[in-house]
Amino acid sequence: MQKEELMLQKRLIELSRLSYQRGIVTYSDFLNLNELNILHTMPKTELYTTYKVFGGYDFSERQMVAFLPDALYYDYGYPMQALKICPVNKRFAEDLTHRDYLGAIMNLGTSRTKIGDIIQTDDGAIVFVKEEISDYIMKNLTRIRHTTITVERRELSDISYEPHFEELKGTVPSVRLDTVLSVAYPLSRSKLTTYIEAAKVFVNGKLITNNGYHLNEGDLISVRGLGRIAYAGILSETKKGRYMISLRKYI
Repeated sequence: MQKEELMLQKRLIELSRLSYQRGIVTYSDFLNLNELNILHTMPKTELYTTYKVFGGYDFSERQMVAFLPDALYYDYGYPMQALKICPVNKRFAEDLTHRDYLGAIMNLGTSRTKIGDIIQTDDGAIVFVKEEISDYIMKNLTRIRHTTITVERRELSDISYEPHFEELKGTVPSVRLDTVLSVAYPLSRSKLTTYIEAAKVFVNGKLITNNGYHLNEGDLISVRGLGRIAYAGILSETKKGRYMISLRKYI
């Protein structure tokens, strides 16, 4: 195991220990898919408490961990804020990308670990951040590239996000991870294998490095650098024993 992974494990164990000893809820920073996989695959005996994860909305990828003491006697909320970023004048605004929003926030000197998902909307973007940096961002983030913007808080309970997706169909010899990915992405099998073996593919948040991993209906697949798809299931079987499958490719 790499040094960074060991350090993450130690940090998570320490947060769990503090929760257990003090009887309070403790929180991590935002974790990416690989870090969440490390958490989910840790032996339960190493943690002192149970935990829950949340990223601000149901479909979130980057999530914060809350470690919960056994005798939890109070309601808790994750220390995060949703910030809505909008151009002051939409008519003259540039077409900003996810990278533009993230880069502008990080150029303020903030750490990536304090920033959750960024959802692009028709009129701007919603970014989830740790509560401790929300005021700083609201005060100092005034421009992204050449576009003057405003930043306002939004209640987490008011965030309703339904991702756009494209429905895809294709035939495969079996419902293996690599063959299903080939329906969503026009890449060679060797290229897709490289993604899988390079630890860039997650199924339901769990790192999968086996090309032949068998998928189940409803599985959510995240490929770092390519995006996310949902395997919707088998539609029919051909006379030659191939399967017609359906996917949702999120865009």
